[in-house]
Amino acid sequence: QVQLVESGGGLVQAGGSLRLSCAASGSIFSVHVMAWYRQAPGKQRELVAAITSGGSTNYADSVKGRFTISRDIAKNTVYLQMSSLKPEDTAVYYCCARISVNRYDSGMDYWGKGTLVTVSS
Repeated sequence: QVQLVESGGGLVQAGGSLRLSCAASGSIFSVHVMAWYRQAPGKQRELVAAITSGGSTNYADSVKGRFTISRDIAKNTVYLQMSSLKPEDTAVYYCCARISVNRYDSGMDYWGKGTLVTVSS
């Protein structure tokens, strides 16, 4: 069983910073990719940032220069450091990880239940 637990969401003023964490636990053989998605009210879910096991990163254009994704391999944890927050960043942020539970498993996606980030103007 694999579980993702997110933390760090909350209310912050525009221009402020917030750090999200997501820890994967359970029967994990390897973690291939960890990512953050978000879904704002009335909008579709979108990829915010992703990081591979090799350290390659990918960001949505809207957050480049403001958000930084990182990971702690030993702890199976991914972080999203968010700075210069804007009201349009308000959304439920979801952690997602592609994980193999054994050496024969090519990997499947696991999702956290989400954490709400609200940026006030």
